[in-house]
Order: sequence, then structure tokens, then C-alpha cells
Amino acid sequence: MKKLILSLFLSILISASGFAQSSYYFPEESFDPSIPSPEEFLGYPIGDWHTRYDLIVKYFEKLDEVSPLAELKTIGYTHEHRPKIILTIASAAHMADLEAIRKTHLQLVDPSLPMPDVSNMPAIIHLGYGVHGNEPSSAEAAMLSAYWLLASQSELAQNLRENSVVHFDPTVNPDGRDRHSLWANSNKGFPPVADPLDREHNEAWPGGRTNHYWFDLNRDWLPLAHPESQVKIAWYHDWYPNVTTDFHEMGTNSTYFFEPTKPYGSENPVIPRKNYDDINVRFAAYFADYLNEIGSLYWTKEVFDNSYPGYGSTYPDIQGGLGLVFEQASSRGHLQSSQRGDISFAFTIKNHVRTSLATMEAGLDNREYMHDYLREFFETAVSEGAKDPAKNYVFGDEYDASKNQLFVKFLLDHKIEVFENTKDLSAAGYEFKAGKSWIVPTSQPQYRMVRTMFEDVKEFADSVFYDASAWTMARAYDMPFAPSSAIKSGDQITEAAVSTFEFPTEKAYAYLIDWADYYAPKMLFDLQEAGVHVEIINRPFTANTQAGETKFAAGTLMIPTGFQSLESEKLVSLVQELAKENSQQIFAAGTGMNVAGIDLGSNLVGAVKKPKVIMVVGEGISSYEAGEIWYLLDSQLGMPITKVNSDDMGRVNLFDYTSLILPSGNYNSLSDAFLTHLKDWISRGGTVISMKSASSWLNKKEIIKETLVEVSDEEKEAEPKNLPFAIQREHEGAKSVGGSIYMAKLDLTHPIAYGYQRDELPVYRNNSIFMKPSENKYLSPIRYTENPHLGGYISDANLEKLKQSASVIISPVGGGRVINFFDSPNFRGTWFGTNKLFLNALFFGDLMD
Repeated sequence: MKKLILSLFLSILISASGFAQSSYYFPEESFDPSIPSPEEFLGYPIGDWHTRYDLIVKYFEKLDEVSPLAELKTIGYTHEHRPKIILTIASAAHMADLEAIRKTHLQLVDPSLPMPDVSNMPAIIHLGYGVHGNEPSSAEAAMLSAYWLLASQSELAQNLRENSVVHFDPTVNPDGRDRHSLWANSNKGFPPVADPLDREHNEAWPGGRTNHYWFDLNRDWLPLAHPESQVKIAWYHDWYPNVTTDFHEMGTNSTYFFEPTKPYGSENPVIPRKNYDDINVRFAAYFADYLNEIGSLYWTKEVFDNSYPGYGSTYPDIQGGLGLVFEQASSRGHLQSSQRGDISFAFTIKNHVRTSLATMEAGLDNREYMHDYLREFFETAVSEGAKDPAKNYVFGDEYDASKNQLFVKFLLDHKIEVFENTKDLSAAGYEFKAGKSWIVPTSQPQYRMVRTMFEDVKEFADSVFYDASAWTMARAYDMPFAPSSAIKSGDQITEAAVSTFEFPTEKAYAYLIDWADYYAPKMLFDLQEAGVHVEIINRPFTANTQAGETKFAAGTLMIPTGFQSLESEKLVSLVQELAKENSQQIFAAGTGMNVAGIDLGSNLVGAVKKPKVIMVVGEGISSYEAGEIWYLLDSQLGMPITKVNSDDMGRVNLFDYTSLILPSGNYNSLSDAFLTHLKDWISRGGTVISMKSASSWLNKKEIIKETLVEVSDEEKEAEPKNLPFAIQREHEGAKSVGGSIYMAKLDLTHPIAYGYQRDELPVYRNNSIFMKPSENKYLSPIRYTENPHLGGYISDANLEKLKQSASVIISPVGGGRVINFFDSPNFRGTWFGTNKLFLNALFFGDLMD
């Protein structure tokens, strides 16, 4: 009886939905009855609900269980410990020989190996779905597409199983997926509500687009800041797929987009023209045919950026494959009104199913062609690299061992060949020390990635960018580098070595820690968490240590052994343990009297107060920027940070905190009562760290009194009085600073610059707020150089404004201060070179005015 009731209930569900999966998604197809469809497994038609990620995983586990043609692997875990899975489908023969197929395929990417016979080599196809959690149709399409490939009795499906290996990643961003699914399902109406104003279609902040730390994972294929991307890229380099898909959604009033993207203006400069002019065109014909069959409207070539290497549709292009972006009009829920009528969730899924099948067919038909292209791509990379005037790039920071280790590991993760440098070299004004620097040859298979890491690009075919226009990763790490014709002299590196140091055995009057190392801030916070009293020395000095006479810069940390609550033996043991954990070199000073400079008990030495940090988040605040800050403090410092919605700030007593962080955003919702409290707290010694538009808001509220760079009379005069409507996007978009790199000048005596040894620093800017330097000549410690533009697009007018502005301004407010950042020191979790500016503001803010 219970089974009968359940059967009737399912029948009603299918009837109410208006379709059944077999007839709606795959009309006139027959399937192997031993393979359960998603509908049969889940108990509802696909499109009726947003399927939770754990159920997607369970369905793929079921396919693995019931068919020898499917194999499921967990390649890693997300921040919230959801499994990252790959389902592989191929014939029984191929599944039995999968590792041999993989190794033979990898011969194509190594021109030093003989070219394998590709005539019978299967196509390697990778279908990736759901990098944005609130673009949910693709993950549903992943289940349907995998089911079709495994169970369909069609000639095409059988041919695909016999002649290809297809890898499914059903959800690139599981954490964001579940955040959105919960929202959509819990706000669903019965019947569904199509009104775009309905709560179902308007997620609460921060929405499901991003991962746990509010990062856009479709930007992380290059930076590799997060575990989702790290394991995916490691898997990618195990396979080098011929084709990789990247499924998305866009505005509800749109139709469907597939590549080619906008010619020239949206293309990456290192990718061969053959990719854009030939391969994309070949595949586009399949997408058009499949969408023509169901009458779906579509478009190509107009917009969508394909230049930034960190996209899931661009990174494969720089690895000899074809990366494909698809954009589907979104129902943002289960049903939503559009200019063409109501769009159902099921309809959006169907479109992605169609292009998934089209991708597989195109990959199969072009199997040998794509294998040949993969080999050709890496052969031409080696030959082009050999012709590059820069035979090598040499890099290394003699002051920061941890940052060196991070950068070497980063290059190796992208399979770039790196060699030790065993000779002192001078190039581009830098001294590269043997043992503290490395060489990257240009003549190597990953030459195009080498260019991505080291090459500055300033000239573009377009002036409007969907995303970043600069991505030179050596700049992001503030890594000294230079092209060099020097012959590589050391062994090839296979892993990034972690620095180790001998702990001093001498009795110490005080322990000293150089602030130059990237992980020195983590060491400081770990010490403070453990109850160790730490002081900062605010002027340079030379001390006698176990290493002899040693020079130290301003910003050096001191642990005085005589001013501790911990017992002496416990203090020594703790410092030694934390130094090992954080790869920090500890110097022991036997006396407080220094060889040169101030002594250790000077009035210019003082206690470092342990930070207790609060950050405003919520509606109107940039979740990206807030996430970057949260991630930095979590992952690099292990520092807890209190995140409070702007609506709840009226309940906050700021005197419980040392620092308030204001990410970019709109703060007009904050009450007048809170503003009064804020002013009082700052004036009594509080520190605000304010980012970009937040500083503009503080300025408008007259909490700080800084001056914007005004539009010049020449610029006003040059602006046309009348222009064609059709060029509005291009003309106005060119005025934006969408993401580019500039050289800034540091005041190395200012606490914001503690830890930096060079007075020039690459900074990343992605906004058009230009603030003049402070009227106080001591409080603009970071300005731009005379010719600051390093890479990316900026208009001539904006470049002139930039030259008149400051990167960081300290605004005194009574006994406190606002530290204003107008660039992005924590951009995408990968600007290691400027992280320390932000951390200095946290630890040393009370010294900055």
C-alpha cells in the first residue's frame, strides 16, 4: 500500500511539473533500464527542485556502483569539507586501460618525447559545471548528461563511449551551490512565483555565487588560492583534456551565449590564433545545430571576456586544449518572468544539456585534430620560447624566504620548469643571490604560462574589460625578477623547499624577529595568542647576535625575556616551536646595548597590542573584498575576525575592539547614532582600516577630511558633447579602471611599510577613486611613481589623475586614525606582495599618525 501511494505521489509530481525527463530532455531516446535516471534516483523530475550537492554526489556514486563504465573519484575537499568529485565514463576496454590511456595522452604535452599514434587514441573531454553556486542549471545538466552518456542506446552515445574518455565535474563550487539551493528551495512557492521581485529570486547577501570565503572560483584557476581550484588544477595536469566546458548563467532577459567571444578585444595575447580562428569556429557549428533543433535563441562574439587566465574557459586554452564558456538566461529560482515569457528552471537545464551533448559530439568528431593541436601547441611553445630575447627569467627575494617558497610552489603547481640559481647575478637593477634566487627558462613547454607570470602587457585591442586587464603574477608576489640571458646553472626544482633555521642556544636578553618574512605576522599573532609579550623596534639598529653583528630594519620584533608572564624554560620552548611552525629565523641578543642605532630599551621601542578586529559585512558591502580580508586573516594569520552585518552595527560597542575594517561598499544604512559612536571611538584612539569607496563615504560624512582629484578643465573640454548611442558602452567603459598594476613609492620609515626592503612596490588597482595626498606631508606614505603604469588598461585621463593621487593615506581623527587604502592589497587571495601593508595597519595602526 505504501509503495502504491509513493508511486501515485511521484506520478502526480511528474504530471504537475508538466514533463518527464525522458520526453522533455531526451525526446525519442531509449535508455538502458539498469541505469537509474536522475528522476528515478531522486524521486522528482529534474527542474522541480534545486538538487542539493550531497544528492548529486550520491547519484554519481550510484552510477559508479551500477555500471562498470563509470568510475567516481574524490580529488579533494572544499573549505566546508564537501567532496570534490570527478566521474569518468568510457567503454569497458578503456576503463580497464585508463591509466595507460592517460600516460599516452600526456606524451602529447612533452615535445621531448616521441609523438604517439593518435589514430586510435580516445578523445579526452572534460565537462565542468557550476563554478558559480547561484547559476544552478548546469549541475542539474551534469546529472542528465552523465546519465545520457552512460545509458543512452543511441549510436552517438555508443560511439562516444567507445572512442572517448569523458570526465564530469558536476559542481566546481559545492559550498556556494548548497548556499543557493537552500535559498531557492526554501523560498519556492506552490505554484512557483514568476515575479522577479519575489524573495526566491533575490538571495540574501552574499548570495550563492561564491565559495565559503566569498571568492569567485571562476577567477581562481590562475591564483590557486583555494582548495577547490588547487585540486582541480592538479587533476587537470594529470589529464590535459582536449576540451573543457565552463557553464554559466546570465540575466533572465538574455538568451544563450556560446563561443567565439568578442574577436581580439576579449582574447588572451599568448593563445595561438588557431584556437580563436579555427577551433572555436568548428565547435560553434555544433552548438548552433543542437540549439536550432529545439528553437532556442542564442548569440556569439559580442562580449564576454576570454583574456584573464584564471577563468575556467581560458586556462585550458593556455594548456593546449579548448576552453568553452556557455551562458544561459537564468530563472534564478524555479520560474521567472522575462521579456519572452516565463523561463522555467527546466528550460535552462535543457539548454545546457543540449550544449553538453554538442560538446561531446564535437570533441569526438575532432578527436585526432585536437590531439594533433595539443602536440602542436606545446611544440610551438618551446620553439617560440627559444626565440624570446629573454632566454630566462631570474627571480628571488633575498629578504623573504617564505615568499620565495610560495612563489616557487606556485610556478610548480602550474607545471612551469624552475631551476636553482647557483651564481650571483645582476639584472634590471636587482641583485640575485646564489641560493636565494631561481631561473625559469623560456624555452619550455609551459612558455605561455611563463609569459603569464612575468610579462607586463599595456597595449590592448579593446578598452572595456569584464574583469582584470593585468595579471602578471610576479608583480602580485612583489617578486624581484628580470629577463636574463644567463645560462641556467643549477638543478631543476621538483618541490618548493620550506626554510629551516637553527634556533639559538645562547642565553638571550631578548629574541629578535625580522619583520621582512611573509609569515612574520603569523608568528607575531601566534606568540600573542600564547601569552608572549612582544615589542616593536621603530628604528634601524645593529645588534650582536649568534650570527655576529646583524643589521635590523625598523619594524623588527623583540621578545624581551625579562618581561614575560611565562616561565623562562617554557618561553624558550614556545618560541622555538612557533619559529619552526612558521619557518622563522630567531636571533638571540645577549645585551640590550646595540652596536649601532637605538638600544633595545629605547623610547622608540614599544609593546605591540594584540589586535581584536571587527569588520562590517552585509547588504551593500563588497562580498569579494570582505571575503579577501576574512580569508587573509583566517588562512595566513589564524586570526579570528568578527563579521557583523551593517544592520546590526547599532548593537556594537566599538570599544571592545582595536580595529574596525570597512570594505568597499555603501554605508548609508548606518544610523546617525552609530556615526556618533564611531567618531567618539576613533577620536579616543580607535583604528579604522577603510577600503576605497568606504573612504569616500567617510570623507562625505566629514569623519576624515581628504580631497578628491577633480576632473581637469582640459578633460572636460576634451569630452565630446554628442556621441552615437551605439558606442555608449565602449566610451563610458573606457573610463573605468577595471584591474591594472602600478608601481608605488614607499616611505620605508613609516610603520605601514615595515618589513619592506625596497622602496618601490607593485600595487593592484580596480577602482576609479583618486584622492590627493594628505595635506600633512608625513601621512601619505605610499604614493605612485612618476611613471607608475606597469600593466593593464588605463585611459590617459585616469593615468594623469593617478599620478596626482596617493595609494595609502593616514587620516588623523582626534587620538585615533583612519588608514585609507585606495588600491587592493589583498586582491583574490594572491597579492602576497601587498598583504603586509594591510597586516601592518592591523598590528601597528596606533603608530601610524
